[in-house]
Amino acid sequence: MKKKVWSKNTKSNLITYGIVIGAWLVVEIMMRAGMLSSLLKGLLVPLCMYVILAVSLNLTVGILGELSLGHAGFMCVGAFSSAVFSKCMVQAIPVSGLRFFLAILTGALFAALFGFLVGIPVLRLKGDYLAIVTLAFGEIIKNVVNVVFLGRDSRGFHVSTKDAFALNLEADGEMIINGPQGVTGTPNDSTFFIGVVLILITLFIVINLVNSRTGRAIMAIRDNRIAAESVGINITKYKLLAFTVSASLAGVAGVLYAHNLSTLAAQPKNFGYNMSIMILVFVVLGGIGNIRGSIIASVVLTLLPEMLRSLNDYRMLIYAIVLIATMIFTSSPGGQAFRERYSLKQLLGQKKQTKEAE
Repeated sequence: MKKKVWSKNTKSNLITYGIVIGAWLVVEIMMRAGMLSSLLKGLLVPLCMYVILAVSLNLTVGILGELSLGHAGFMCVGAFSSAVFSKCMVQAIPVSGLRFFLAILTGALFAALFGFLVGIPVLRLKGDYLAIVTLAFGEIIKNVVNVVFLGRDSRGFHVSTKDAFALNLEADGEMIINGPQGVTGTPNDSTFFIGVVLILITLFIVINLVNSRTGRAIMAIRDNRIAAESVGINITKYKLLAFTVSASLAGVAGVLYAHNLSTLAAQPKNFGYNMSIMILVFVVLGGIGNIRGSIIASVVLTLLPEMLRSLNDYRMLIYAIVLIATMIFTSSPGGQAFRERYSLKQLLGQKKQTKEAE
């Protein structure tokens, strides 16, 4: 029985990896054939970023069972910490590949650190209270970054929360973070290939965590906290572990985002609560706890508004209608019954029974 379950999980995981690799191959072929517009080419790296964000948030919402609305805050931490690192190390580390790898580690570590520090008090809360506090954390991070002025010269680094003139930089000094204007001159090291590699790494981490003993403990806490605690599972330890890993992966997505732009600013549309809500929509629409569904939902919902751009004012209306129809189809009892009745597995089973009867 265990061998059968393990084989089923392995097959499902390989299909998930295969979907990502297959999509990458199709896109590469289309790019080489000149079949992709410049608009779609510009969306490739953001698509990878959204997939990583959706999969990582699903670890908190779907696997841990806690509603977090501060995912954009962890993304912001990873983006700015890595952007500062890359800008400071452009001369010291001229090899872009090595510098970007270290920037990814930097963003992931800082986001994990913030996830750990925030998770210690926040994870004592439940439900709506947890969602509100994590939402507040995301807003705090965004607003703090907007008032920070960071520069460096021969005397070292200088920080101010007033304005750039308060830094008193020397003539050869360099402004790194310029308050609301953010970071300018970040190396554009993000590529679609690197984004796909990071997606595969994210999937490997999340899937192996879910299927491990730690993952089973986390899901036991989600299903019944009291029962899990009664059998000796350390509630705080496992909740904090899942939350920290999720935050760290969000930081990786932030690194990918920061190194895809020449200017990085902590604007509300980039790191505000709207971004956190949008990531949550990806998770809910793809199915809470469904990793593969999060990938598909994030790709479809990112491409859909751009594909409908020719419809001008009606595109967002159609986008909203598609969201509502999809939620009804995937979540309502009638929609679930319809999917089970007409699923590929069910149809193949009926066809096999018909042949046997003949």
